[in-house]
Amino acid sequence: MDRPRPLLATDDPALLDDLLRLAAAASIEVHVASSAGAALRDWARAPLVVVGGDLLAALADLEPPPHPHALAAVGPRPSGAPPPEPDALRLGVRALLHLPGDEARLTDLLADAGRERPGPCPVVAAVGGRGGAGASVLAVALAMAGVRAGLRTALVDADPLGPGLDLVCGQDRPGGTRWEDLLTREGRMSWPALSGVLPRVRGCPLVTWSRGPAEEVPAPALRSVLGAAALGGDLVVVDAPRAPGPGAAEALRRCTAVLVVVPADFCSVMAAYRLVPRMRTHSSVLHLVTRGAGTDLPGTAVASALGLDLLGDVPDDPRLRRGLDRGDLPGADGASALGRAADRLLGALRAPVAG
Repeated sequence: MDRPRPLLATDDPALLDDLLRLAAAASIEVHVASSAGAALRDWARAPLVVVGGDLLAALADLEPPPHPHALAAVGPRPSGAPPPEPDALRLGVRALLHLPGDEARLTDLLADAGRERPGPCPVVAAVGGRGGAGASVLAVALAMAGVRAGLRTALVDADPLGPGLDLVCGQDRPGGTRWEDLLTREGRMSWPALSGVLPRVRGCPLVTWSRGPAEEVPAPALRSVLGAAALGGDLVVVDAPRAPGPGAAEALRRCTAVLVVVPADFCSVMAAYRLVPRMRTHSSVLHLVTRGAGTDLPGTAVASALGLDLLGDVPDDPRLRRGLDRGDLPGADGASALGRAADRLLGALRAPVAG
């Protein structure tokens, strides 16, 4: 059976052109009914119904069952035409939208109706407890774990002082849209449209910079990209910056889990001890991931010192650095130490909370 589509009910050619244009902007497919009777066929199944002012009275006369997401859309009212409010009230629409003034709102509602999931997906950030902790590598490995799990995964490089996740992924200047093209974006974005022009790693869309100096992503642009990715996929992994700033704060606020990566040594723990209180001002979902914990400094001791829940450990693997130098994709091999650790961490994040 075809997936239900929003329903546009109108026999007004000008209004239909406007509604189809807004549906295209929302990157969704719709059904169109040019009569009240035709609209009833898909009325109950449609996730959203938009009734044109020309069919309001006819549909209200047919007394369809109440629809929780029925809207009325009207253009400029010709002189002498009856007001639409009484018929909209009889039909029980959720809102009466006046075009063109309410076009942005209607586009948002159409985009929401086109989502397969009722809400955003998990957004997981990796942040280094100190510089060079391995957060970028873990972010890539988590994204590859998501791909292995069959999740529609997006990878977002939000750290302008990192090496660039395309470089970490071993890709040599892959084509596609970069942050430089997105820095001025604000408001809702279409993830299907955006992901189609991004570079990809094993099928995973990647948002990152071009080579060379990079500026911090403005909070509105980061909000737009993360919001679109969270609504359009199953998992978003973010390489978040350690440096304070509006972009870093926005990234932390948007995440459903923040993994603080801390190598198991004294200096790394002390650096993280300085960082964690600032991160707590923006996120209440901090988790600890140790790197190379062992008998000398177990992960539980690091967790106790930082006051964080221990999610897991990534074992040190001397082959990893050599692989990165060769351009190997971190965590792509599920049998590697990093791949197994990433799979375990993703499983822990996806596990239901007992209670």
